[in-house]
Amino acid sequence: MNILRVLLAAFALTSISSPGATEVEKIVATCDGCHGDNGISLWSDMPTIAGIDAFVHSEALYIYQDEARPCADSAFRTGDTSRAPTNMCDIAAQLQDDQIELLAAHYSELPFVAARQKFDVALAAAGKAIHEQRCGVCHTSGGSDPRDESSILAGQWIGYLRATIEQYRAGERDQPEKMQKALDALSGDDIEALLNYYASQQ
Repeated sequence: MNILRVLLAAFALTSISSPGATEVEKIVATCDGCHGDNGISLWSDMPTIAGIDAFVHSEALYIYQDEARPCADSAFRTGDTSRAPTNMCDIAAQLQDDQIELLAAHYSELPFVAARQKFDVALAAAGKAIHEQRCGVCHTSGGSDPRDESSILAGQWIGYLRATIEQYRAGERDQPEKMQKALDALSGDDIEALLNYYASQQ
C-alpha cells in the first residue's frame, strides 16, 4: 500500500482535541514533498500553490476527487524522495471535506513567490497586450490577484501553465464556458505570448 494512503488513513481515523492542527501539518508535509517547501515550487512542471485563493484551491481538490482533471504521477521532489510516485487524484481521494478546507486555508495564507524563469521580452510585450484585451476582465492585475478566484497566472511556472492550457484546449480539463470561448479565440502564437508575459512577472 502506498505510504501516503497509510499516513492519511491513520490520521483521518484519529480523534484529536484540536481538530485540524495536526491533520494540516501532516497533509502539508506530503503536499510540500511535490510542490516545494511552503508550497513554493522550484520545478517548471509543478505549480506553486502558496498564496492561491482558498476557494480556488479547495475546488481544485474536489475536482481531482471526481477525477475531472488529468492526474499524471509525480515523484516526490523534497523530503523522502524514495517514496513511490503519486498523483493528485489519489491524494484528493484520501481527504475529507474538512481537511480540504483546512489545507486550502493554510496555503492561501502563505505568500505567493513568483518563479525566476527565462522569458522572451518581445513575446512578453505582445502577451501583455493580448492579456489586457482578452483575459484581463477575469484575470485582473496582470493575472496576479488571487481574489479573482481564477488562480494566479503571473509568476507561475511557464511549463505548468503551458501543459494546463493544452489540457483545456484538448477538453481534458473542466472549465467554464467563457474560458473555453476565450481559449478558442487564441492562436498558438497568442498563447505563447501570454505564457511569456506571465513568466515575465517576477
